[in-house]
Amino acid sequence: MKDASTLGESSKIEEAVTMEGEAEKKVETERVSEVKTEKKYSFLRPKFGNRIVRTVIACLVTAIIYRYFLSDRNPCFALIGAVYGTGSQFQEGFHNGFNRFVGTFIGGLVVIPSYWLYLYDPLGVPKELYLCLGLFFVMYINFILGANNAIQPGTVVYFVVLFTQPEAGYVSYTIARIIDTGVGVLISLALTMMRPTMIDREKGVELLTFFEALTESFKAWRYANKSGSLPQLDEKGRAAKREERKAKYIQRHTY
Repeated sequence: MKDASTLGESSKIEEAVTMEGEAEKKVETERVSEVKTEKKYSFLRPKFGNRIVRTVIACLVTAIIYRYFLSDRNPCFALIGAVYGTGSQFQEGFHNGFNRFVGTFIGGLVVIPSYWLYLYDPLGVPKELYLCLGLFFVMYINFILGANNAIQPGTVVYFVVLFTQPEAGYVSYTIARIIDTGVGVLISLALTMMRPTMIDREKGVELLTFFEALTESFKAWRYANKSGSLPQLDEKGRAAKREERKAKYIQRHTY
């Protein structure tokens, strides 16, 4: 009887060990499978869409204009504006591009007196106080205007001018960069209107309705700065917006 019970216990132990070993093998197999899957997908090349192509084209057109039609003018800020002004739809491009322009405009205006204060230190205080004071005004003015998303581009221009430009030409440089940013944004928006995205076509956005689209995009920009996101329309809303824009266009061109 003892031998039989001992054999029974041994078989149970062996069975438990076998089951535990199989469970460990299963876990290891699943882990190896997950690692292989991660390796498989980690080397996949991401697909590039219409937005990338349109951004590259906008930058190409901007660079050509600046080189051949503007006496080889520095296109840096215009190219940045072109990138910001290209979105997945017209309103998104306007939102990002206009934020870039507003930020550049405010940062440029503030940095002109801040540069002089930082350079000459008329009050005999540490220069860093002038730096921080100018930064405060860049941020505060953007908050007053409701352009919260324009703070980052505004501070970029502020620091670029403050620490990279010589005294002789910092004012003209700042004004030129503000203009360049606006030109780049306008070029990308114009190209979007010439070949609108599918969402824009559903809304009736095209070159003939450029000013209506600008007006509505400005309203959407104000809404997005308050709510944190652009207003979204369903299929019926886009259809209604398309008909409304067509009616406005017909009314404006009817004599």
